[in-house]
Amino acid sequence: MQLLKALWALAGAAICCFLVFVIHSQFLKEDLVSSVMEILDLTMFQGQLAAGTCEIVTLDRDSSQPRRTIARQTARCACKKGQIAGTTRARPACVDARIIKTKQWCEMLPCLEGEGCDLLINRSGWTCTQPGGRIKTTTVS
Repeated sequence: MQLLKALWALAGAAICCFLVFVIHSQFLKEDLVSSVMEILDLTMFQGQLAAGTCEIVTLDRDSSQPRRTIARQTARCACKKGQIAGTTRARPACVDARIIKTKQWCEMLPCLEGEGCDLLINRSGWTCTQPGGRIKTTTVS
């Protein structure tokens, strides 16, 4: 029985290594490989996050429309009491729950340094305006 368990563990490890090798050989972009590796790590090991930290679980980009890219990301956070998952400097972060409840999005400093933050009229999100005039709009669902 112990031998059977050891063989199953070895087979699982071999399959994981094979999948990593196939993914690495198929996608030469380093950031895509690292994203896939993070997802594989999450599904295999489900590790605990340190309190007050977040990590990106999925990131999808759609550039099918000219001059427009739609990006959706899912993050996993382990926030402390009184905090909720939010965005700081364009990265997932734990922020004061009051900011989210009152929809004062710009108070969590969601834009990169040097960008201007403005609330959308209906408070469904915010815009980050770069010095060159490019605008990134983020909506919360």
